[in-house]
Amino acid sequence: MSIDPVLIAELLALGCVGGFLAGLLGIGGGMLLVPALTFIGGAQGFAADYVVKMAVATSLATILFTSLSSVRAHHKRGAVRWDVVKLLAPGVVAGSLLGAQIARLLSTKTLALVFAVFVTYSALQMFIDKKPKPSRQLPQGAGMFGAGSLIGTLSALVGAGGGFISVPFMAWCNVSIHTAVATSAALGFPIALAGTMGYIVAGWKLQTAPGGSFGYLYLPALVLIAATSVLFAPVGARAAHRLNVRQLKRAFAGLLFVLAAYMASRGLAA
Repeated sequence: MSIDPVLIAELLALGCVGGFLAGLLGIGGGMLLVPALTFIGGAQGFAADYVVKMAVATSLATILFTSLSSVRAHHKRGAVRWDVVKLLAPGVVAGSLLGAQIARLLSTKTLALVFAVFVTYSALQMFIDKKPKPSRQLPQGAGMFGAGSLIGTLSALVGAGGGFISVPFMAWCNVSIHTAVATSAALGFPIALAGTMGYIVAGWKLQTAPGGSFGYLYLPALVLIAATSVLFAPVGARAAHRLNVRQLKRAFAGLLFVLAAYMASRGLAA
């Protein structure tokens, strides 16, 4: 199986940017990777019933690498709330497995629009920067399992590391933005592992997948993006600790608005 040299260059560059954003914003790069891979897959002539789900699945798989790289940098600064990770992880895994199976049943148009809606909502929450009540705290027990399940399900649907919902959720519960970003990066690995396996199973018998695919996972893209993303995730993590809270939230929101608009246009045109 040969790959176009231009495609190789595009995927390597995408890994650089995605890895940097994974460390900077705790979003696993997925909010960038899904629109970019959708565009690249369409330009390569991939089947319409494959391309968006391929983008979501491959984006999730890259988070297996970028989350480990970025969380290592955040952990060195003592920013990760491992107690929160432990409480959210069971629900996150269950939700990620469920989300991949839901995505299998959705049309390309619906999945693209779901991506756009949830990303826009997350961007608005960050841009408005509404202050939480001083007394609000993270839930415990069943509340954290429920929150983790929702984070995992939506993350698997849109191919992100969970930061687009877990960062606003933790900030809403009075967790500092830097800690929320770092903790979200740690949650990226269980989301990515469960979600990727779910998409491999969901698309295993798909007849329209190109060579190099395992279900909805496009292995050449995973290898090339991961090769550079792991190098740039620590750079993004270091940058995150140099920015103030307002800068970080506005950077997060601005990026999400642009990518939501692109995916909405894809969905409406499908």
